[in-house]
Formats: sequence, structure tokens, C-alpha cells
Amino acid sequence: MPEQTVLFADDEAPMRKLVSANLTLGGYGVVLAADGVETLRMVAERPPDLLLLDLGLPSPDGFDVLQAVRRDLDLPVLVVSARAREGDKVRALDLGADDYLTKPFGAGELLARVRTALRRASRAPKGPPPFRCDGLEVDFGARQVRRNGVEVALTPREYEVLAYLVRNAGKMLTHRQILQAVWGSGHGDESDYVWTYVRRVRRKLEPDPEHPRYVLTVPGVGYRAALPSA
Repeated sequence: MPEQTVLFADDEAPMRKLVSANLTLGGYGVVLAADGVETLRMVAERPPDLLLLDLGLPSPDGFDVLQAVRRDLDLPVLVVSARAREGDKVRALDLGADDYLTKPFGAGELLARVRTALRRASRAPKGPPPFRCDGLEVDFGARQVRRNGVEVALTPREYEVLAYLVRNAGKMLTHRQILQAVWGSGHGDESDYVWTYVRRVRRKLEPDPEHPRYVLTVPGVGYRAALPSA
């Protein structure tokens, strides 16, 4: 059976080295990330079997990474953090963390929590079915987009914008809602980000970008994805 892969995201090099050694001894494949941007890139390019996530990551922080990962993937997330306050634990769990381990911790407890999270994930139901609408298909599990059976290459951010819209197909979504869902809770006023990425998505997906059929403009509000095919 192929070894399972754990992505450990932490901004402290000594902690990355220690946890990596413990996971390797436990029989897991290990990949490492030092900040939020690198973590999201690695998750998008090759989702691990488990994300081990420190909350103190820079740019963006662990909470925003957790929110972004949970929006599109079902992979288990185990938070490891020096933050012992109940409020931080509650917020992480509310955002979708499967477990919370407070630093410092022993190798035995770490491996036990990892085994438990992976075991739960193996029994959990799979993600939502693909979205299909008039030749467009969005496969959430594979993070792939196809039109008329042909794969369309989207950047990770373009995919996140499209995926958020089609997950909420038929709903009117404001620029602020899209910003906070895709870029994180610290955003809300940069409407030009949304305009730019919607234009990019339309150029790649729409047969006629000037008369879109998939991502529709709601004047004065934001955008709405067309309803899926019956």
C-alpha cells in the first residue's frame, strides 16, 4: 500500500525538522511549507492525505489557509499551534479543523492524532458531485474544469473564484462575499480583484465572454452562477 502523505505547514524551521522526522519514522511521506502562500500552492497542485497546519503562518495566516482549504477540499486538517486559548481552538474547529493539538506535544501523541484523523477521513463520504451546466463541468475532487469534454487550464485563484460561484449556483453573491471567501476575511473592499478574475474566467470558459452563460453579472450587486443542468 503506498505511503500516505502529510503536508506540514509551519514557519519555524526547527519545528518543521522535528515534526518531519517524527512523521517519517511513523511511516508517512512528508512535504513541508513555510508560509500560507506556499501551503495553498502545494495543496492545489497535489493535495496531501492530511494537512498539519500551524496557525501562526505568515501571508496568509493559518485561519485563512484553513478557510480556503475547507472551501474546496475534504482532506483532513489537524491544527498544531502554540495558541492554547479556547477562542482560537473554537475558531479553528468552527472553520473546519478536524482536530487541534497544542504545542509542545510528544511524538506519540502527534502520531496518534495523525492516525485518527486519517482513519476518520477514510470512512468519510466523498466530496460533492461535479457541477454540470450546458457543457461546463467542474470536478471539485480533482479540481478540474472541462468545457464540452475538453479540460480548461485555470490558475488556482481562477479556479477558486469559479468553484465558489458554482457551489452557490443560482445565488446572488456580492463582491464582498466573493472576496472574503476566496481571498480571506481580511478583504472586503478590493472589488477590482473580483472583476479581474471573473473576466479571466469568462475569457477561458465562455463561448462569448460578452454574453456569458455560466457566470452572470447581477448589476449593482455582484455575480451569480447559472443553475446546474437537471
